[in-house]
Amino acid sequence: MGDHREMARALLTRRTYAEEAGITLADRPAPLYQLLVLVTLLSTRIRAGVAVAAARELFAAGYRTPQAMEAARWQQRVDALGRGHYRRYDERTATMLGTGARLCLDRWHGDLRRLHREAGGDRTALRRLLTEFPGIGPTGADIFLREVQSVWPELRPYADRRAVAGAKRLGLPAAPDRLAGLVDDDDFGRLASALVRVALGEESAGQLNRSVAAR
Repeated sequence: MGDHREMARALLTRRTYAEEAGITLADRPAPLYQLLVLVTLLSTRIRAGVAVAAARELFAAGYRTPQAMEAARWQQRVDALGRGHYRRYDERTATMLGTGARLCLDRWHGDLRRLHREAGGDRTALRRLLTEFPGIGPTGADIFLREVQSVWPELRPYADRRAVAGAKRLGLPAAPDRLAGLVDDDDFGRLASALVRVALGEESAGQLNRSVAAR
């Protein structure tokens, strides 16, 4: 257990995907929408680093709210995605972002806290509502819930299949409740995000194990 806690502490030094995209996550309309944008980008078959870079470009262009995203011309969204090297899916994704922004405005008045309240904090209901957004399937819903648990605490501990796969690579417990015992409640989302990096090969399990063993 001591080694497991050491590994968890090492993983907590990593940034979440939301942080890497420049999102200061909070239970407020703008950052929650920005997370939705990031999740839309991460849901395609493209490297996470490219999706994060594209999100940063969209936000730098001012498209941080559904109002701004919808008001942008389609070509402006395409150009911002291109600056983030998100080129293979840029035209399709630019369309989905515009459609998703309209849905967010029409159904949730631009405030995903309303979606949260409608679901009553129920994971299954949240997943169903999230997958109504274009481009977001079950994997995308997992990403959103994994990241948002830092500000929607009733979701904790939420570890999707990729986080569990990362835990197994490191020899950590695979059960979310046992993983949660390694960190403070507020840190579980960060731990889950770091475990996904291990599962995707962004972090070397062998190198992490050697680093912790050398302490």
